[in-house]
Amino acid sequence: MRVTKFTHACLRIEGAGVLVVDPGEFSEKSALDGADAVVITHEHFDHLDVAAVTAAVERRPGLRIFAHEEVLKKLGDVAEATTPVAPGERFEAAGFTLSAYGGQHAVIHEYVPRIANLGYLITDGSTNVYHPGDSFVVPEGATVDTLCVPLNAPWLKISEAIEFARAVKPERAIAIHDGLLNERGAKVSDGHLENFSQTRYRHVAPGTTLD
Repeated sequence: MRVTKFTHACLRIEGAGVLVVDPGEFSEKSALDGADAVVITHEHFDHLDVAAVTAAVERRPGLRIFAHEEVLKKLGDVAEATTPVAPGERFEAAGFTLSAYGGQHAVIHEYVPRIANLGYLITDGSTNVYHPGDSFVVPEGATVDTLCVPLNAPWLKISEAIEFARAVKPERAIAIHDGLLNERGAKVSDGHLENFSQTRYRHVAPGTTLD
């Protein structure tokens, strides 16, 4: 399994096939080049670039898109390429096995309606990656090798990110959801996670590939 981090919350995972997670408007459109499948955690624009995903399906008609049924309503123009996913469901995509967790976006404020959000545990049979989307849902019963830790957002505090990593107990963790941070802010948040997350934590630059 080769995992490439793109800007903000997007991952490109390569193995038997090519799987892209959360290609949003902050991330590079090249993440979708040659993709066999796309999984989307939720509908917010920083996780779903509707135009880019629609164009990718038009270029590659065999591309499949997996997401909560509420998210798929945003992709009506390519509905034939979509498959709904429910919390607790296990499915195959691009040669990987995925398990869906959670169901709701983290609370931003009581005034802001909550939307559907799924976290995905993605495995190739020998190793796995967990992408929680905009949530701190722990994949109960699962052993996580690589955890994607949200670093900055209107819905989180750094203490929550730390407690999330400690609850999941991954072999290692990488930062995601960092597109709203400047360099100084990232260093502060990184320092806290390095010191207190109780795992091997890295904040990697866009374009970095991890084997």
